[in-house]
Amino acid sequence: MTEHITLPDQIFPATNGEINLNDIASDWLIVYFYPKDSTPGCTTQALDFTSMKEQFTALGATIIGVSRDSVKSHQNFTEKQALSIDLISDKEEVLCKHFDVIKEKNMYGKQVMGIERSTFIFHKDELVKSYRKVKAAGHAEQVLEDLKSLQTS
Repeated sequence: MTEHITLPDQIFPATNGEINLNDIASDWLIVYFYPKDSTPGCTTQALDFTSMKEQFTALGATIIGVSRDSVKSHQNFTEKQALSIDLISDKEEVLCKHFDVIKEKNMYGKQVMGIERSTFIFHKDELVKSYRKVKAAGHAEQVLEDLKSLQTS
């Protein structure tokens, strides 16, 4: 059973200007949420999606990453890691709340509110698959395989 989440019709600041998820032209959209730029798991995930971007593009999919980091932080992260995917800055947590990814987490023994690593696959604005509590390593490959099977089913 898939969650019912729609794409908000709103403009967000991103690494390459502004993005409205509703305006993405591709048939398939992958939106992934991650806790923080330049941390080990988030770097792994961003590099994996970047390294497979051509395979996703060949399947008609666009990949967008989202965190609460600033656009400047995203741009530094993008430059440092040579990322080719767009990253949305959601400092106000509008997208995070819309997708319900802000969860209580245990950081060094303290309870904090943070982004739970999550990914969502949309087909023509309709959510067709969601992943919660994602482990960064191997996740991009899993999403690619699931995208292929979604397209053949």
